[in-house]
Amino acid sequence: MAASLGGLGLLQGTVRLAAAAAASSPLSRPGARGLVRGGAACSPTGRGYSSEAKGEEELRVRYLDEENQGIVVLGLNRSRAKNALNKNLIKMMSKAVDALKSDKKVRTVIFRSEVPGIFCAGADLQERAKMHSSEVSSFVSKARATINEMGGTQRLPRTIGVSLAKELIFSARIVDGEEAKSIGLISHVVEQNESGDAAYRRALALAQEFLPQGPLAIRVAKLAINQGMEVDLVTGLAIEEACYAQTIPTKDRIEGLLAFKEKRPPHYKGE
Repeated sequence: MAASLGGLGLLQGTVRLAAAAAASSPLSRPGARGLVRGGAACSPTGRGYSSEAKGEEELRVRYLDEENQGIVVLGLNRSRAKNALNKNLIKMMSKAVDALKSDKKVRTVIFRSEVPGIFCAGADLQERAKMHSSEVSSFVSKARATINEMGGTQRLPRTIGVSLAKELIFSARIVDGEEAKSIGLISHVVEQNESGDAAYRRALALAQEFLPQGPLAIRVAKLAINQGMEVDLVTGLAIEEACYAQTIPTKDRIEGLLAFKEKRPPHYKGE
């Protein structure tokens, strides 16, 4: 089975994130083969890519084109370390994320692995063991700023509940894709295919569903959800109202209304 993680919320603005991950664990067990933002094929030379990356790069960035324009794939490529996160990879990810944040043409980001049978083994503990204690905190802070889903003692209870979060954290138990989905840790589990990229294809399909939607509406919806989850319902509804107010003077809102009236697909421009 291949597990596809959704709702990671790594990037702000109009960018959404879908992750193609491994099957038997949300992080590091055998399953779907990952690939940086890609097209219709799982190989680096597959059709649908607008650019290619050098084979030795630990992070590959590809902008899709044709019907997938607006989707970017980030591919983890540290095969010798099972894609473990070291200082260099975190630096590359941070640089890539910063660039994507300011690119208005980017609508969705897919994280995947280019290493067969693995998504990410977590932190590079061999490198961590060599770090001076003064380096560890700054490294973790940098990683957290890049991957804002880090912080398991806080995020996991909010996702699956306090009791089950304690059970998993205290036991360090690895869960497979089916269990991860059943407890709400991931969004989708799909049967593996012959190409070994079932999770990526599911993530790509989700990204394709996002593309036709209004980028401004998606931006404020994401903001309302993320901020609303941290406050009480009354405050959350006030946040929603404030976010909706931002869409009222936009051309996209008018386009949506006209498209509905004229019974045609809307053509949003993010204006």
